Amino acid sequence: MDAAEVERFFTRSDGSYLFARWGRPIAPIVFGVEDATLSVVKGAFEAVCAMAGHQMAETDPELGTNVMVFFFREWAELLEVRDLDRLIDGLAPLVARLSEAEANQYRVFRFDESGAIKACFIFLRMDAVMSAQPAETLALAQVVQSMLLWSDLAFTDRSPLGQLDDGRVVLRPEIGALIRAAYDPVMPAMADDPSHALRLAARMQVAQGSVS
Repeated sequence: MDAAEVERFFTRSDGSYLFARWGRPIAPIVFGVEDATLSVVKGAFEAVCAMAGHQMAETDPELGTNVMVFFFREWAELLEVRDLDRLIDGLAPLVARLSEAEANQYRVFRFDESGAIKACFIFLRMDAVMSAQPAETLALAQVVQSMLLWSDLAFTDRSPLGQLDDGRVVLRPEIGALIRAAYDPVMPAMADDPSHALRLAARMQVAQGSVS
């Protein structure tokens, strides 16, 4: 993946470049699923964090939990979640907009004073498309999309996941390499200059060279 390809993953539909990664350990909690699915989601977080070299924690000292994953059938159910409107500004109009669009997923990020990600809210409406996906595939895709502040166009044409010959669904190698480069300690937690993509691409090439 060259710098131009990397840049596209963080160039938003308005033409601006914006990148952010987590600046603290991830402490997730999942609502609306059975224990079996809960373990799958948390396992996906553990796997992707291990790959990225990022930490997880039982609790966040400031927020308690800093990733909240909600599974539900209809967007209107979010309006019934206690105190959620205090966490998500403009929850009611957001729910109305997502309902009208018949969206099946949405993510809201919060950032610290340095611009690093400090919280993420993941909303998943289990329509026919989402319900047809295996829990492992759904969980991995959502975790990957919450690890970085990707462009709103990043995965519109192609999923971050790929399928092996034996049918297993895995993270595409180039996306994994990009995430690892993004979490390299020498890289900034937030960047809004496209030259940042050059540095990411360089880190990916260095890592590839060390492997080969």
